[in-house]
Amino acid sequence: MRLYNFKIKKFKYAKLLIFLWITVIAVLCGHLLISNLTAPRLPLLGFHGVIDLQHREDKVFRNQSVQVMNYPKAEMFELIDYLVREDFWFITTQELYDYFITKSKEIPNVHLGQKIIMFSFDDGYKTIHTNLLPILEQIEAKYGRQVKVVLFVNPGTLANYESDRSIHMTCNDLREGLSKGYYDIQSHGLTHKNLTKISTEELIKELADAQSKLRECTTGLDKNNQVAAHLAYPYGATNGKVEEYASKYYSSGYLYNSKVMKIGWLKSNYQIPRLTINAKQSAKYLDKIADKAYKLTKNYGNWMLSYLF
Repeated sequence: MRLYNFKIKKFKYAKLLIFLWITVIAVLCGHLLISNLTAPRLPLLGFHGVIDLQHREDKVFRNQSVQVMNYPKAEMFELIDYLVREDFWFITTQELYDYFITKSKEIPNVHLGQKIIMFSFDDGYKTIHTNLLPILEQIEAKYGRQVKVVLFVNPGTLANYESDRSIHMTCNDLREGLSKGYYDIQSHGLTHKNLTKISTEELIKELADAQSKLRECTTGLDKNNQVAAHLAYPYGATNGKVEEYASKYYSSGYLYNSKVMKIGWLKSNYQIPRLTINAKQSAKYLDKIADKAYKLTKNYGNWMLSYLF
């Protein structure tokens, strides 16, 4: 009889222990789900060129695929104008790294409570300098706020001198935008090769030479050594080998995968997501994307808390 009672008690304790473990696991899973859904979302926008639709003679109109990759100048002005009025912080690569990835620095008081966005432009197209830079200057004159944009540049394809034939910026263009405080100049590899499909020797050259040439171009203008400290993978292509070698030269690596970054949920400094943006997405649509990133965080948090508690 005693043995029977002991077995019953043991069975009850086992059931209680299993129940407690299930409860703990459920709470942990719920916590992770809430943390994921309520994690601050940072829309990092990835553009290419900026096209002026009033100048149809521009060479970019000769190539339909290139034309779609470029964003209309009028839409760009509308988009930036709206985001400035809504008090968005146009964050740079180093600011993102310091304040949100490594959290090695405190967010400056001037940016506390601001919504955050990044505007990045790949490939170093000349239209950044001819069409985007004037927009940034107009915005600053209008609101007294300077907007910074990230340029992921291939120094191996920069134009050597001013020419109507070149579709890429010159080193002097980069220096002008950097000296005026509008450009955050970072690496996109030396010559825009797919880094996952080249030899180790070529990979090192693409990474190392891109960094050294961009820093050589901006000599005397980069007191904090922030030029070419970060990398965007050409074609958004990366793998373990690429990231291993990238880490020898760069502090972080950017993808091009149409995903929104969630603070605290990065797999690696070298897998920072960016949204792929082209001419098919209007300024109003991107306004909603930017606003939605913050509304989702708040709404999901309220919904989960009310559901669980």
